[in-house]
Amino acid sequence: MRFQQFGQWRFDWKWIALLVFTPGVAASGSLPATIDGVAVPSLAPMLEKVTPAVVNISTISRVTQSNGLMDDPFFRRFFDLPEAPASQSRPQSLGSGVIVDAELGHIVTNYHVIANASEVIVALSDGREAKAVVIGHDPQADISLIKIELDNLVALPWADSDALRVGDFCIAIGNPFGLGQTVTSGIVSALDRSGLGIEDFEDFIQTDASINPGNSGGALVDLKGRLIGINTAIVGPSGGNVGIGFAIPSNMAVDILKQLLEFGEVKRGELGIAAQPLTPELAKAFGINSRFGVVIGRIRQGSPAEKAGLQVGDVITSIDGKPVRDVRAIKNRIGLVMLGQELNMEVVREGKPILLTAIIEGIDQANALFDGVQLVQEITRSGRVYVLIESIEPGTALDRAGLQAGDIILSVNNQYVSSINALAEQASKNADSVLLLVQRGQATDYIRVQK
Repeated sequence: MRFQQFGQWRFDWKWIALLVFTPGVAASGSLPATIDGVAVPSLAPMLEKVTPAVVNISTISRVTQSNGLMDDPFFRRFFDLPEAPASQSRPQSLGSGVIVDAELGHIVTNYHVIANASEVIVALSDGREAKAVVIGHDPQADISLIKIELDNLVALPWADSDALRVGDFCIAIGNPFGLGQTVTSGIVSALDRSGLGIEDFEDFIQTDASINPGNSGGALVDLKGRLIGINTAIVGPSGGNVGIGFAIPSNMAVDILKQLLEFGEVKRGELGIAAQPLTPELAKAFGINSRFGVVIGRIRQGSPAEKAGLQVGDVITSIDGKPVRDVRAIKNRIGLVMLGQELNMEVVREGKPILLTAIIEGIDQANALFDGVQLVQEITRSGRVYVLIESIEPGTALDRAGLQAGDIILSVNNQYVSSINALAEQASKNADSVLLLVQRGQATDYIRVQK
């Protein structure tokens, strides 16, 4: 195999010829230059069409500097002091975005790029700038949709991320470290990455294309210039690139954007089960050869699971043709589909495989939070009424947060509660989490519980 070196670069001409003449690659690039009469491939023609659709995003946040007692109105009036200074604006260059609809001016980016911003400013590659209007957020999947009013925009077409394979070439475009638009290349190094603890719902594309701080919200494209993902996160000991970056798949982003356009938020559903991983011991006990799956331990009455015909003891091995490796896989799948959508499940019951279909319905947030928890109302000798946790099942939301049987719930989101109905009403007001004030013995602590 012959290599030729130019400066720090070496070219394998046989490999390059294979890349150039591979079907689909020639359609997205051209051969603009030669070296010693040999054609050298380039991504430049494709990138010239793609990069105008990738924008830089900066935000302005209102911040107020704390001055201790000077912030206390009573203290200022008592000593006849001037009013506390008003909040100040603090600009930040944060990340990137991708124009996905040129006519409507729609731009997709990461939620963490524009979270808590009072103003969002979009800068195009041609030097134009515009203030953006926020259409909607999905913090749990880290997606936001914003809009600008400018003419002659360029949008990227969506690709089918389900068609991706490990080893496919890809290009990341964004604004790393605020340097301005930057392009890096690599391959898809893994698919369906989850369980990383980066987002509540994860189904990432993993790539070795360099992704650094500031790339968030930028584009991950294929060699035809189609959008296959939204760059979101990196893994590195110091926050820099070490060859592992993650992008939200295009199909997942499209499903989320549909809901953001319609509702301004994502309305998630539930299946209504409590389950545990299928261990080798349980697989042997159930007579199952599969290494992966989850065992249903409880089904909520009236839930989609009950309506679909699922039973306690069933083992779910796949959903929509994808293997179910653990309980998180079910949570991710359900959290990424729209209300009313069907899920086709392969289930093993008494050693025999069966197919069932469930229709996802809306989540009753209060029920989801206290599912598997027995609450009672107690009255003290002094007449004080409070809510007591009588029992709590392992693996429930409250159990994962560290609550125990015998704990007393005093307040929910800083609102005092003295009945189970009041507790459920307050808990249903927050979509993502609740803040509980809990008394255990003589001690009281605030505990945040993720739903």
